[in-house]
Amino acid sequence: MSELSPASQDVRRGTIYGAAAYVLWGLFPLYFHLLSPSGAWEILTHRILWTLLLCAVVLVVRRDLGWLRSVFLTPRMLGAITIAGLLIAANWVIYVAAVVSHHVTEASLGYFLNPLVTVAIGVVVLHERLRALQWTAVAVGVVGGVYLTVSSGRPPWIALSLAFSFALYGLMKKRLGTSLDALHSLTAETAVLAPVAVGVLLWLELTGATTFRQDAPLHPLLLASSGIATAIPLLLFAAAARRVPLVTIGLLQFVTPVLQLICGVLLLGEAMTTSRWVGFAIVWVALALLAVDSLWTARSRSRSRARDREPHLTDAG
Repeated sequence: MSELSPASQDVRRGTIYGAAAYVLWGLFPLYFHLLSPSGAWEILTHRILWTLLLCAVVLVVRRDLGWLRSVFLTPRMLGAITIAGLLIAANWVIYVAAVVSHHVTEASLGYFLNPLVTVAIGVVVLHERLRALQWTAVAVGVVGGVYLTVSSGRPPWIALSLAFSFALYGLMKKRLGTSLDALHSLTAETAVLAPVAVGVLLWLELTGATTFRQDAPLHPLLLASSGIATAIPLLLFAAAARRVPLVTIGLLQFVTPVLQLICGVLLLGEAMTTSRWVGFAIVWVALALLAVDSLWTARSRSRSRARDREPHLTDAG
C-alpha cells in the first residue's frame, strides 16, 4: 500500500479536525442540559468570561499579545469585532435558551436553515449572483419555512433567530477577512463582551438568580468548563479550514444539526410530529440541492484548472 503524500495527509488530518469540531458542536445539547438549573443568561456570562480567561492564558503562554494594540486602537476594526461579538452572543443565548426549554429539535432546524440563509444574505447584502441550482435550493427552503409556519401555527422563531444571527455573524467575519486568526478573533470578541457579561452576572447575583455555588464542586466545574467547550471546537474548525477544501467544510457542517436532532429526539425525549418531519424533509431537499451544486461547481473548477495546466505540461515536454 502506497503512503499518502504530505498534501493528502494534511487534507485527511484537516477532515478529522473538521469532523471532530462539528461532532462536538452537535453534542452541545447534552452538555448544556447538564448545566441545569442554570438559565440561559447565566450560562452565557460564564461562557464568555471563562472563554476569555482561557484565551488570555494561552496568549500569555505563547507571548502573543502584540496584535491587541492594532485591534483595540483601530475604531473600524473594534466596531466590526463588537458587532460580531454581539451577534455570536445572541446566537449563544438563543441556542442555550432553546436547549434548557426543551426546543433542541427547533434549534437543530436553525442550523439546517443556516446555509440557505447565508446564501440569501449573500444575494441581498453582497449582491452575489446565484446559480440556478442555488436559486432552486433557496426557493425550496422558503417553501419548507412556510410549511412549518402554517402547520405549527407560528413561524419557527428559534430556528430563524439562530440561522440569521449565525449567518450575519459569518457576514461580519467575512468583512473582517483574514486579519485575525481563530484564537485572536475569539479573544477579541469575548473581550468586548466581557463588561456586559460581568454586568449581567452581577445583576443575576443581586436578584438571587445565580446557581454557580450549587452542588459544588461539580456544578461550578461544569460552568467553568464552558470556556473549554467553546474554544476547542472553534480551534479544531480553524485548523480544518486551513487544510481542506471549502466544499468539504460545507458538507461536514450538516453533522452538527443531525446530531442535535438525534440528541433532542432520542436522548432528551422531545416529540416530533409528522408535520414537523415533513417540514424538515423539505429543508433537507433544499440542502441536498446546495450540496449537489457545491460538488458540481468544485468538480468543474478542478477540471478547468487541469485543462489550464495541460498546455504548460505539453510545452515543458
